[in-house]
Amino acid sequence: MEYLHTMVRVSNLEQSLDFFCNKFGLVEVRRIENEKGRFTLVFLAAPGDVEKAKETKAPLLELTYNWDEHEYSGGRNFGHLAYRVDDIYETCRRLMDAGVTINRPPRDGYMAFIKTPDNISIELLQRGEPKPVQEPWASMANTGTW
Repeated sequence: MEYLHTMVRVSNLEQSLDFFCNKFGLVEVRRIENEKGRFTLVFLAAPGDVEKAKETKAPLLELTYNWDEHEYSGGRNFGHLAYRVDDIYETCRRLMDAGVTINRPPRDGYMAFIKTPDNISIELLQRGEPKPVQEPWASMANTGTW
């Protein structure tokens, strides 16, 4: 298992970048603008992690700016922790066997979400390319929120 990133939602991207980069000292290493989804993702790394983060996409702080949503309450500004795993299906099976709910099953062979006992979302991402789609995951419904 490998730690990837922590995601936080921000209400003002420029103000947040000023804080995290200009004041706190993090470095922007990647940006994704998604017009269809109406969001921007900005990935930041600590100065000592920049080269590793550019190469492996970890460890990072992900700032998520939703273009149409600017106020968050009830902890919605904190998004999730993310970990890369060697086998998404085996990891989810092991977690299910241990009594953990798979809130968003890996239907695509690439991504799943679970929650901690304190309702903190954890994103699980398949290392490398997505695995071939397979049952029972392909037809498994979402459970709750993530």
